[in-house]
Amino acid sequence: MKRRIVIAGLGLIGASIAKGLARVADHHIIGYDINTATLEYAKQNNIVHEVITEFPMDAINADYIILAAPISETIALLQKLDEVPFPNRVIISDVSSVKQSVIHTANQLKNKKIVFIGGHPMAGSHKKGIEAAKSHLFENAIYVLTPTVNSTNNEVEELKEILLPTKSKFITLNAEEHDEMTGVVSHFPHLIASSLVHQAEHWAKTHSYLPNLAAGGFRDITRIASSNPTLWQDIFYHNRKKMSQLLEEWITEMQFLKNLVDTSSKKEMIQYLDRAKNYRDGLGTSDKGIIPSYYDLYVDIRDQTGALAEVTQLLADESISINNIQILEIREGIMGALRLSFATQQLQKSSEHILKQQGYETMIEK
Repeated sequence: MKRRIVIAGLGLIGASIAKGLARVADHHIIGYDINTATLEYAKQNNIVHEVITEFPMDAINADYIILAAPISETIALLQKLDEVPFPNRVIISDVSSVKQSVIHTANQLKNKKIVFIGGHPMAGSHKKGIEAAKSHLFENAIYVLTPTVNSTNNEVEELKEILLPTKSKFITLNAEEHDEMTGVVSHFPHLIASSLVHQAEHWAKTHSYLPNLAAGGFRDITRIASSNPTLWQDIFYHNRKKMSQLLEEWITEMQFLKNLVDTSSKKEMIQYLDRAKNYRDGLGTSDKGIIPSYYDLYVDIRDQTGALAEVTQLLADESISINNIQILEIREGIMGALRLSFATQQLQKSSEHILKQQGYETMIEK
């Protein structure tokens, strides 16, 4: 008998989960979204097997429900689901990047048929919407599960089994430790990126040419400031206590750093920067980390048609897979650089040898 899985919210995350789970023959994927055009797209492109338009009542016979909506909407949907007279037990999960608000709501549910287990697949894309959905979006990504007071270990394992087609790396955390860690490495950096953009905008009033000097480093560190403001306001609201704490700590850290600059403390500044470098460089050394362990190779190329294709084709001809590629500091008509990332040091070394044989200048950071 097929397992009926309802996914409420068919944006990038929800639709990507749907595409991944639909690969299993005994999964019957049912999609819901408030946008009728999204539902039509999902059906026409076989992202789901069936669509529903009245949620939550149309989900009454679901075996599993995944709420892929913003945090505040997820909480509202949970409260509505509490009123549904489910005939059988149903496992409900979500994809919210803040867990304490959701878990608090879930722990207050009165419906004995509902088992809630929080979820957070830690992957995304620079694109959004159902059109950007990929069945492999979560492959090798961390997928956090947060049990509630009413969920058992067996039910957590059951949810993992349902989600196995995503090919994620599952870890179990309680809501508080999840929110603390994601606050530090995900939510807070977004605030800092936005503040850096505001600072640049302020100084652009004095120096009108400033935007032309915004090179790769500034673009990289502020990229996340281009994300959906409404979505991120919701995240900051639900993790506001941690955000406030982190801002206080950041202000103290900046006061310390300002003192280093004001006193021209060369030795102390080098130690400060070196400690940061060493910690950052070590983030990917464990396969349990959120930042995957990659081996980078830098390749000088000219800004001309086909330059990138030539490099990648040389490696493809030797069946070498590139995990990630980034164009660094390309200026029109001059030499730029590629940063190629590989899964193993052996692939990194082999790629360096191949490209050097073809006359490319390469570098591996020590």
